[in-house]
Amino acid sequence: MDFGLVKTLVLIVLLPPVTPMLVIVAAWCLRRRRGAGALFGLGLALLWFSATDAAGQWLTQQVLAPPSALRLANLPRGPKTAILVLGGGIRRHVPEYDAAGLQPLTQERLTYGIWLARQTGDALAFSGGIGWAARDQTLSEAEVVSRVAKEQYGIALALAESTSRDTRENAQNTLPLLTRAGFQRVILVTHDLHMPRALRAFKSAVGAESLEIVPAPLGMNERGYNALTDWCPSDAGLRRVRYVVYEALARLTGR
Repeated sequence: MDFGLVKTLVLIVLLPPVTPMLVIVAAWCLRRRRGAGALFGLGLALLWFSATDAAGQWLTQQVLAPPSALRLANLPRGPKTAILVLGGGIRRHVPEYDAAGLQPLTQERLTYGIWLARQTGDALAFSGGIGWAARDQTLSEAEVVSRVAKEQYGIALALAESTSRDTRENAQNTLPLLTRAGFQRVILVTHDLHMPRALRAFKSAVGAESLEIVPAPLGMNERGYNALTDWCPSDAGLRRVRYVVYEALARLTGR
């Protein structure tokens, strides 16, 4: 069976809100048995909290523990450095532009990477091909990002890796290219929730490549979870919880 299809089906079942809904369905099926009420209450609680920003923030620290934000003032100058942005998906067609475009994750990463490149004067690089679950996609992320960076930001990528299908391949396929290009340090740009897995992949793949890997996470939330609204379901809360669960599952599979 196609790996991308299997991945998609597994994620549908394991990511909220489907998992809490399955618990509620199981409670209904067992409604005449002892413990069904408790199971139903558990399902409702999971459904509620899986869509709150408070749960997302708590899970982020307890499960992923991402590194803190990059402070440029603390970054020593010297080695030849590349700002490497990791892909987060593309849209095959954006009607208003009549062309392929970027998913929000990729757009946010590219924007931050370009800002870093302009602040530091370092080269901008990108890694992203066609993901396992990107069915019927013909353009790689790198192709679309190269065009968007040039058309919308007026900046050309120094290096674009277009064959990787996941985070592990981002590292394996990109590091040799950076080494051959003479880079000695990589400032790695991706979202805070993805950064722990990305760092593990890149540090494992460094091997003989004498490259320093510096994390530059984005998307962090320093607000905490003390406000009442943090404990109420929201679209942003559901997205964060889903992302945390996704990263935890991806870590288990080593992708």
